[in-house]
Amino acid sequence: MIRSVFLSKSSFHRNVVSAGARKFSSAGNKNARKSHDDMNKRVAYYACAVAVSIFGVSYAAVPLYKAFCQMTGFGGTTQVADEKKAKAVKPVEGANIIKVYFMSSVHDEMPWKFKPTQSEVKVVPGETALAFYTVKNPTDHAVTGVATYNVFPPKAGLYFNKIQCFCFEEQRLGPHEEIDMPVFFFIDPEMVDDPAMDNISNITLSYTFFKTGEELPEKQEETKPLKKVIAASS
Repeated sequence: MIRSVFLSKSSFHRNVVSAGARKFSSAGNKNARKSHDDMNKRVAYYACAVAVSIFGVSYAAVPLYKAFCQMTGFGGTTQVADEKKAKAVKPVEGANIIKVYFMSSVHDEMPWKFKPTQSEVKVVPGETALAFYTVKNPTDHAVTGVATYNVFPPKAGLYFNKIQCFCFEEQRLGPHEEIDMPVFFFIDPEMVDDPAMDNISNITLSYTFFKTGEELPEKQEETKPLKKVIAASS
């Protein structure tokens, strides 16, 4: 009898311990799952934050890169000068003559005919010069385009200053319209003080026109000729 009671008490104790262990294990699993979910949320948050940061840096890099190119002439990027600066510059006496050559091209989707009006212009640093490009729209509808540009050798871009240029904004040509587009520029006098430019006597200015829009004529519905109806005499 005593042994039976003892066994019953032992069995009860094991059951209590087992139930407590299961309860503790269940609570531990819930805590583990909660901790795992929290970690996933933090990882997702950090990933989104990194993605937003990368997008912001990429968006800001465009104007920063453009400003860097204009400050350094990197990639043959030319400078922009106002008329006040243009009036202040003077030709450098005794400076070597520089031949500025002009080149042109159009993107595959641009239908315009685009060419320099003159092949070259001779200037000295500090002397302003005016050149023209001729462009024609051979299509039957208006087309809008914008020109990209650079100079060669690229290091000359730091000293090539444009005062006025058709490349500063979009250009629109009507059907079969042809115009001359001006480029008003000068070579910075500081070029003569740069040892890296001592052997530069030729500079090539190049433009490429890209199509940015077009105004296609509306298609008119074809009207079929009315058939003559001959009334049959009765």
